[in-house]
Amino acid sequence: MFRYIILDESQAIKNPSSKATKAVQLLKSRNRLALSGTPLQNNIYDLYAQLQFLNPGMLGNMEFFKQEFANPIEKHGDPLKKDQLKKLIFPFFLRRTKGQVATELPEKTETVLYCEMGDEQRRVYDAYRNDYRDRIMRKIASEGLEKSGIYVLQGLMKLRQVCDSPDILGNDEIYSHESVKLEELTREITENTGEHKVLVFSQFLGMLRLIKQRMDLHGINYAYLDGSSTDRAESVVRFQTDENCKVFLISLKAGGVGLNLTAADYVYLVDPWWNPAVEQQAIDRTHRIGQVRNVFAYKMICKNTIEEKILILQNKKKDEEIKLCDSSFEMGFVDKFVEIFREEQIE
Repeated sequence: MFRYIILDESQAIKNPSSKATKAVQLLKSRNRLALSGTPLQNNIYDLYAQLQFLNPGMLGNMEFFKQEFANPIEKHGDPLKKDQLKKLIFPFFLRRTKGQVATELPEKTETVLYCEMGDEQRRVYDAYRNDYRDRIMRKIASEGLEKSGIYVLQGLMKLRQVCDSPDILGNDEIYSHESVKLEELTREITENTGEHKVLVFSQFLGMLRLIKQRMDLHGINYAYLDGSSTDRAESVVRFQTDENCKVFLISLKAGGVGLNLTAADYVYLVDPWWNPAVEQQAIDRTHRIGQVRNVFAYKMICKNTIEEKILILQNKKKDEEIKLCDSSFEMGFVDKFVEIFREEQIE
């Protein structure tokens, strides 16, 4: 038996049914600790899995937790249940913010960089928006809202991809290669890489591929990292130490945690994510101990699109004590985006 078991980045066991979660539950110890900057990444079950490791049985079994807390909080936003859960888990949490730990960190400035689509890209966006809106309304009418959630998510993903670039869709019938974000990002990078280094995050590998092509076209030296990269450590060292390597292109999920990239002081989030905490984790790859420059983070948002709607929901989530995101969005916020599809009108 161990005296202590300490899980670092404990959100890795967020899925109660995963093999990793089941494996750590089998370990025997007198004391258990879990360390995480984002204990809630996907949904409230992330919290359940980690507390089940720390204090088995404290939140009951999965079915009890689902009926008592998960459904009331995620589906109905029940403030009483939120308060009950908070009081129940509060004695077992020690929370220290980065501001308390790293008081010497320089300033961090976050800005929304609004992008205006050109006529061709807007035409593609409107076509997909109208098509998915009609499909979703028909699905809801025939199968009901709960069974239509996956179609809402598919529509949202396609619209977000069009906001990045219609090229990502791989649809031969789309004749527009116009991308305002590629144009803006290229301009920003060419203007800012003189004395600065830049991180660029996107959750779409297709968009990272297009950005790589732009970097090659303009002769800009860059490092690259996604979930399939086998040279993760080498890429980080190169970006941190090579003065000629000015840009690091990173997939949001592969590079959102576990990296120290303090050589950079500019960060671009090419596409918004449901969970603002995940975006903060990405920005904080550079805004951490060892950073000596002010950090400037830019969130790229296409005007008059679904991305602006996501931004509104993000701002609401930031004010909640228990943040609901990713899968909780899928379970509890689908109705909000159905509303959005209903509201969207042809320009």
